[in-house]
Amino acid sequence: MVALQMRTILKNSSETALRTRGLRLTRPRRVILDVLRGTESHPTAEWVHRVARRRLPRVSLGTVYRNLRLLVAEGLAAEIPGPHARFDANLAAHHHFTCLRCGCILDVDGPLAEPHAAALRGRVAARTGLAITHHRIEFFGRCPRCRSSRSRPSSARRAP
Repeated sequence: MVALQMRTILKNSSETALRTRGLRLTRPRRVILDVLRGTESHPTAEWVHRVARRRLPRVSLGTVYRNLRLLVAEGLAAEIPGPHARFDANLAAHHHFTCLRCGCILDVDGPLAEPHAAALRGRVAARTGLAITHHRIEFFGRCPRCRSSRSRPSSARRAP
């Protein structure tokens, strides 16, 4: 019952979000947004495609890419820069940690780094004359799982 309620809430919130921006409510678009909002793993388009195909077997990878780009353009998702595009439905202020061994990307609360980030932003603006509108902090290292399991090869734990 709880899973059904959760799916209904996700579906309704996705539909509301799409309607609010004046977007057509296509089934692939709703499913793609639901899949993206249903994970914290910062997935690639290929991962979203694999999961979306469970509900829509005929959805193409091109449709997934087009809709992800549209969701980013409409402010319903963010794209994480890097060698492989990753997507994030968490639009709250936050930063990212990337594990250099397994490639997983984890959220770091924005307020955790904000006092220092605001000070740094102020110093950079004062010394350079730049008008800084926003910033992004990225942390790199090894996640707890990779630090505790050094004997397993990194490809066995590859993130989506």
